[in-house]
Amino acid sequence: MKNKLWWLLPLIALLAVLGWVGSGPFRTMGAIGKAIQAEDAAALSAHVDFPALRNNLRAQFEDELARRAGPDLQGNPLGALVLGAANTAAGTAVDAMATPAGISALLQGRSLLHRIGGSGDNSDGDTYARATPPDLLRDARYRFESLSRFTATVPNPGGEPVVLVLQRTGLGWKLADIRLPLRANDDAQ
Repeated sequence: MKNKLWWLLPLIALLAVLGWVGSGPFRTMGAIGKAIQAEDAAALSAHVDFPALRNNLRAQFEDELARRAGPDLQGNPLGALVLGAANTAAGTAVDAMATPAGISALLQGRSLLHRIGGSGDNSDGDTYARATPPDLLRDARYRFESLSRFTATVPNPGGEPVVLVLQRTGLGWKLADIRLPLRANDDAQ
């Protein structure tokens, strides 16, 4: 009997490792949600790949600016200069957004100035008390896009989808991109 079950222990160990890796994105999203609820910047920082997030957000904003500018403005030398200045300003905004406070404000649908100043909606009517952050992951939809990419789609306060993209780094997962509903506003007009 002992000789026939020798393979059971490695199989259990393999299933445990696969379960741990497979549940990693869910654990990371839970930790991000708890960090935002607790307004704990250090805990949030542990689950974010800031260089990748900064690059991805910057690319989104530059693409959106180019789309809104249109080919006429891009082809004009003065328009290209204006577009370059707008890209620089957008890059500065992305650098401010790609911080723990900026990410928390973005995911809660609040402006960064309100987040830093502590103002916001309070259910108890006390305008000077800090607002309790909403449960960011309450209506989230989760999906594995590949073995190393996981997405969580959450609605922003306007009901538009915001997609949080986690990428696997080793056995852990980190937030590497936030796909904002930038083009949704343009399509609605």
